[in-house]
Amino acid sequence: MTEQLAITPIAPFEAVLTPPGSKSLTNRAMLLAALADGESTLHRPLWADDTLHLLHALGTLGFHIVGTQGDSTLRITGRGGQIPVPGGTARVHIGNAGTACRFLTAALALADGTCEVDGVPRMRERPIGALVEPLRRLGAEIVELGETGFPPLRITGRKLTGGQLELGPTLSSQYISALLQIGPMLESGLELRFTAPIISRPYVEMTLATMKRFGIEAATDTDLTRIAIPPGRYRATTLTIEPDASNASYFLAAAAILPGSRCTIEGLGRDSIQGDVGFAEVLGQMGAAVETGPDTITITGPPRLQGVDVDLNAMPDMAQTLAVVALFADGPTVIRGIGNLRVKETDRLKALRCELEKLGAQVRIDGPTLHITPPADPRLQPATIATYDDHRMAMSFAIAGLRSEGVTIADPGCVAKTFPEYFKYLARLGDCAVGPRP
Repeated sequence: MTEQLAITPIAPFEAVLTPPGSKSLTNRAMLLAALADGESTLHRPLWADDTLHLLHALGTLGFHIVGTQGDSTLRITGRGGQIPVPGGTARVHIGNAGTACRFLTAALALADGTCEVDGVPRMRERPIGALVEPLRRLGAEIVELGETGFPPLRITGRKLTGGQLELGPTLSSQYISALLQIGPMLESGLELRFTAPIISRPYVEMTLATMKRFGIEAATDTDLTRIAIPPGRYRATTLTIEPDASNASYFLAAAAILPGSRCTIEGLGRDSIQGDVGFAEVLGQMGAAVETGPDTITITGPPRLQGVDVDLNAMPDMAQTLAVVALFADGPTVIRGIGNLRVKETDRLKALRCELEKLGAQVRIDGPTLHITPPADPRLQPATIATYDDHRMAMSFAIAGLRSEGVTIADPGCVAKTFPEYFKYLARLGDCAVGPRP
């Protein structure tokens, strides 16, 4: 039987939290450390399934790594752009870690050998053709071992000249980030030109900022329609990983839906390079009080929240959090620009509709747009929430159970993908109560 966890409603609370490190920053930093000259030191890396898959892959490829799960410091010795493949062949299993799959696919196109990249059955349904095709244009040798445009892949590394690529709309900014990160290792560098706005643009900006920390600075125009990466070598560095802004959103959302609650996230603020810190402003549009410092964000829950109409193209991972907050708002909420949710860990649009309706909401999907009409009574219909092996379904819907009785999360262990201790952090909110339950 699938494990289940009943969520207990809590009273308004006041809490100060520092969530674990960012998955996105940890994965970028680990890969760039492996590509750099010398030993890089990463402080406060995230230890979770997604990052461990990439780290284990780097170990399989022969990189020297010091640090085990739970350590506060991780050291990776790079090979100055060389990607070794002990024995000339390797098999890399990346589970359902989409970031690891995309980043490795690009990097392994330059490896000293042949590698096969595969994952869980869901990974074989997550498209990668929009990355494979431009890599082939650069000269990469990649064979799809199953369905065209999907993993598993066999990648035979070789020297790539580089040059200019024109890219149209993509389902994921990770394709772009994967190309950018190998840009310095191409003989002529890499210039990307875009014929349409970049989806999840803040993640591309995060990639460029992390590359700069490792010594490679891109040339861009204001609208980010052109990115030029010069040939060069990454330099080893020391980097402290920010708390994960996506995971911090759940605690900010909890404060927003519980009137009078106050939650401060330390280590994140206006100086963050993570685009998902912008979710606090969405909560502000709904009526929550927002205070932002250089490295802090505080949300105070209002007496009532208002529904909003927002485009989350730049931060699609916030769609599930917002959808749950919308259950407790006055009036409908419309979430636009999230068509790429269909190719995440699950089809998140369909999953959201199904689980929100269990709780009493009316939900409609219109292309890349989700329309949510909350139930008239904030006391939601009791329901067991299916999580579809998707960490963000579990984490977001658990927030609903902090306000309303009867919310049970199926397969809560799926949060191990990015936040293994999530439910321990959630329990701390109840320990910080400052008033009676609403």
